Amino acid sequence: MASRDDEHARRLRLAAGMHRVSRRSFLIGSAFGLATAADLVTTKTVQEQRQLPQILNLPDTYAEENFPSTSWILFPGYKTSWEEGLFILHSLRPALTQRGQMAVAGYSNQGMDLQHLAEVLDRYVNERQLRHLYFYGHSFGGMVAVEMTARMLAKGVDVRLIMMDSSPYSRFDVLDQAMFESVVFFYEAGYRVPSYLRGGYELGERIVNKHERSWRQVLEQTLEQLSPLAVSSTLIQSQSSYIYHFDAKRFQHSIGDTKIAWMGNPDDGTVDYRTARRSWSVNFKANLLTADLVTHGALPAHASPQWNPGIYQPLIEGVEDEFFPMPGGGKSVSVY
Repeated sequence: MASRDDEHARRLRLAAGMHRVSRRSFLIGSAFGLATAADLVTTKTVQEQRQLPQILNLPDTYAEENFPSTSWILFPGYKTSWEEGLFILHSLRPALTQRGQMAVAGYSNQGMDLQHLAEVLDRYVNERQLRHLYFYGHSFGGMVAVEMTARMLAKGVDVRLIMMDSSPYSRFDVLDQAMFESVVFFYEAGYRVPSYLRGGYELGERIVNKHERSWRQVLEQTLEQLSPLAVSSTLIQSQSSYIYHFDAKRFQHSIGDTKIAWMGNPDDGTVDYRTARRSWSVNFKANLLTADLVTHGALPAHASPQWNPGIYQPLIEGVEDEFFPMPGGGKSVSVY
């Protein structure tokens, strides 16, 4: 009997508590819940449409007319969406179009699969009758570019250059080892982080590295990762695992005569500038053109051409003019 009375009392207290919630609060809470549900549905729909890797072309009439058989391919960095990859290309357009057309690799939301990506890239090359490629490795995309170079050369496709932007040589160049190793541990243990739990982590990560960003960049970069267009948590975790297990020495003798130009920033708070620069310089000495390109003044300091195009473009043009001069000795001239 006492148990039944306790239950009645609990229900009365619950009803009283509900009564004290204002109609306005209730409506705000309901609207937030509906918005969250709608966002999750949209996110799920968009990410399901990106189950297969793609090569996304950035149309440019000048480059298409002047370099019909040559193209740059951008391999995006950690957590970079398809849209942001295209934005990076657009930011570097005046420099890149001096030597080729432009495209970006869109990774699959199912996770990193370089065998599949190589097949998609090979098909893209054949369809467009490309004979020469330049690769731009954005952050860990430099690792991907090295492996893809080996795969493309094996298929008879000429890769002239890998332009590395703050690319780590191994997992030991990642500065936040504790966070990095925990992401890999959970991924390899079979745990997948739900996308809706990423908000706090994304904001916290950027506030911790506030010295590299303005408050506007903190907000915008956080919102990018919470957008339905952002890459899936599964892809992010698999990217961490790829970096963790990447062994550059496997490719020391399989990238042929492809040249490497490495650039970075001593103030980089994500990748250790000194160890990464030294490792690429020593272990790929035969392929290295230069490791002396420094993105002084870039904010964030790590791989940020989309935020600092005026700093990055002259560095790229310098490499093009010095090591890949135009016929007749002409130099890069912006057409924009």
